[in-house]
This record gives sequence, C-alpha cells and structure tokens, in this order.
Amino acid sequence: MPKNKITQLFNIQYPIIQAGMVWASGWKLASTVSNAGGLGIIGAGSMYPEILKEHIEKCKKATDKPFGVNVPLLYPDIDKIMEIIIQEKVKIVFTSAGNPKTWTKHLQKHGIKIVHVVSGVKFALKSQEAGVDAVVAEGFEAGGHNGRDETTTFTLIPMVKEKIDIPLIAAGGIATGRGMLAAMVLGADAVQVGSRFVATPEASSHQNFKEMVVKAQEGDTKLTLKELAPVRLLKNKFFEDVQNLYTTNPSKEQLIELLGRARAKKGMFEGDLEEGELEIGQISGLINEIKPAAEIVKEMMEEFETAKKEVSNL
Repeated sequence: MPKNKITQLFNIQYPIIQAGMVWASGWKLASTVSNAGGLGIIGAGSMYPEILKEHIEKCKKATDKPFGVNVPLLYPDIDKIMEIIIQEKVKIVFTSAGNPKTWTKHLQKHGIKIVHVVSGVKFALKSQEAGVDAVVAEGFEAGGHNGRDETTTFTLIPMVKEKIDIPLIAAGGIATGRGMLAAMVLGADAVQVGSRFVATPEASSHQNFKEMVVKAQEGDTKLTLKELAPVRLLKNKFFEDVQNLYTTNPSKEQLIELLGRARAKKGMFEGDLEEGELEIGQISGLINEIKPAAEIVKEMMEEFETAKKEVSNL
C-alpha cells in the first residue's frame, strides 16, 4: 500500500490504528498490532502511573515498531502520566476527553506527535488550532465514551474533512477492510479500530466480556448516561438498572450513586456481566469470533484491497 499522510506521520506500514481502550489495551495488544504493521496503542485510562510505566517498558521489549499511548485528559494523575510518557520517550500520544491546548505544545517540545479524539467539527477545529498533528473523528457508533450529538461516522468524516487541513483518522463502527475503504473514500487518511481488537486473545479484557461481545447482535448496545458522560454499553442487568432509574426522572447525583466506583473494571476486566459496565461499539453485531490481532490486521488489509478492486469496476 502506498504511503499516505498517517503512515508517514507515524512511520507505520498500514493506516490501521488500534484504539487505546480502557481495560483492553495493554502492552500485549499494542505490541502485536504494531508488529503486524498497524499502530498499537496502550490505553492509559485504566492504569495507575506506575502500571503505565510497566506497560510501556514491556511494549518496547516486545516491538521495535512505533506504538502510542492514549491519555484521557480528565485523568486525576495527569501530570505523573505525562512525565512517564516523556521519560520513557514515547513518540505518539492520543489525547481525549479534555482540552487539547493543555498538553499539546508541551509534549511536542519533547518530539511527541499528538492526536486528539473529537466527536464533532467544532472540536476538530479547536484541536487544529491547538496545533495537534492529526485528529480522530469518532462517530456515535463507537463503544465507550462518546459524543453528545449522536453524529454518525458516515456524516462526521466528510464534515470534518471539509473544515480541517491536518490528517484525519476515522473511528466508530469500523472493523473490516470494507469499512476502512468506506471511511477513506469519505476523506479519512486512516482508521482507528476499537471493538474488533477487544475480541482478541491479546486484549487484556476478561474472557467473559470477549465472549459476550462475540455473541452481541444488532441492537444489543445503547448510548446512555448522557447527563454524566455519554457511554455506549452492552445491555445487561446494570444497563437495565440505569434505564429503570431513568423512569423516575433522577437527579445527576442519583445517577452518580448508581454508577458507583470501578464499574467498568468490574465488567470488562473482572468479567462481571451482570453488575459491570460493558463498553463496546455497535459494530460488535458484526464480530463473530475471537481471533489473533495480527490476523485481524492482515484480513483487514486483504479485504481493503479486494474491495478497492470491486469498487473500481462499478
């Protein structure tokens, strides 16, 4: 595949980026995807600073290819996290959930490429203004924390493309080579894939969760908790408890109380499928087996090339 803006920016073979997901994206998954020609990302959102340091060190041993770290900017220990990233000479950082202005210039001074995740045109423009190297535009189909406006990937990518000059990565509802081609036709330079990489042996999430993702059908996920931070979840007992609470017109405090602490860890990492928060994208309805991450990258690229030929015959 010829070099494009994103493969050149990160010095990778394929324009496939594995999303830095909480409780799923440790050093094993990141290094495997990087070794397969994509860009692996460690998800710092579910790691204490010292745990992140350990994952970065293990990732460096497992791959000599580029990899990155995803940092939600609302993280309580953000200063320590950024210090570790700089000390460990991580070259690529994806930031999300916060103002890109806060850290972009500081990290770039240390030779780090910065990508910010956005859910709308307004935030994409703010990110460009903050000086980021690229943006991820993530549609409403995506798993986990999401945009409030419910803009789908198919709509969002061309809208963002029209307004920005920097490289654009599409995310949300992409798990196949065909999905990748569609996103690139709409104007993306690369794709970020989350849910598909959860159902891999290398993902650090619990086997119970992986199996539930594989069983998921169309309509089994829904965006909820908009008053706190919109999140797409698999429907389970906890999700039903949230829906039942909504029938009482709850206050924000009541929602926070029901959510409690460490519910995502309980579901995705510890495998409690009843009481846990199970974050996954709508595309889970298309994921039918747990398979190695390197195979997913290879299959996506093969399908991408096949689909490209088919489209040229239209």
